[in-house]
Amino acid sequence: MNIIWLDSIDSTNSEAFRRLADLPGGTVLSAREQTSGRGQRGNSWFAESGRNLTFSIVVKFGTGGVPQLSARDAMWLNYLISDVVARFLRSLNADCTVKWPNDVYVRGKKICGILIENTLKGEMLDAAVIGVGINVNQREFPQLANATSLSCCTGRDYDLDACLEKVCALFEEAFPRIFSEEGRRTLFQDYSDRLFRKGAVSRFHDLVEDREYWGVIRGVGADGRLCIQDQDAPGKPDRYYRFKEVGYVL
Repeated sequence: MNIIWLDSIDSTNSEAFRRLADLPGGTVLSAREQTSGRGQRGNSWFAESGRNLTFSIVVKFGTGGVPQLSARDAMWLNYLISDVVARFLRSLNADCTVKWPNDVYVRGKKICGILIENTLKGEMLDAAVIGVGINVNQREFPQLANATSLSCCTGRDYDLDACLEKVCALFEEAFPRIFSEEGRRTLFQDYSDRLFRKGAVSRFHDLVEDREYWGVIRGVGADGRLCIQDQDAPGKPDRYYRFKEVGYVL
């Protein structure tokens, strides 16, 4: 993978899309400073300059030896990058969980956000830009009440270049798994096993019905939907949610 460091940029995902036609697959754009980072649901991603990892991985399907991937299988990119980040953090003794669909938490606090944006060619993925923000050396989060970092967890500071190289190596190693049945089976199992609050009674907000209730996460369906057992409606079928249809009440 070819890592390109940028001193300052608005958003590595935005820059990747601006340069997408010229960037070969496997390019990684990483910013020392990101001034307008973007997260899921239109949220911003705040990161102290020079203290964290903010980067985007460019994947181009059907070129450079990368097989094609259908749009309906795009969720496997989510499972893949969540697994890669989890393995990276655990290699540094930061035990983590994945808050569906793809925020990574350590000790109940957010340490990583992921934003995957795709372009399509018919029913197939043409390209994917996988944006990742990992809190590494930042110790204080005045704009984020529920955030943490590697440094907060371990008391150490880390070399950002070495950290990014490790993440990229794990990504290259894991990437072929999304194209094989066995690879997908293990990715899905690993993702499901790491789900934040899985099996614990928690409070949820059904955004479709605008209703809060107590429920238990049972897992993720084959189509990527989150499965929750409604504790306020015993005996009723489990509820399945797509992205932006349910929220955690933390």
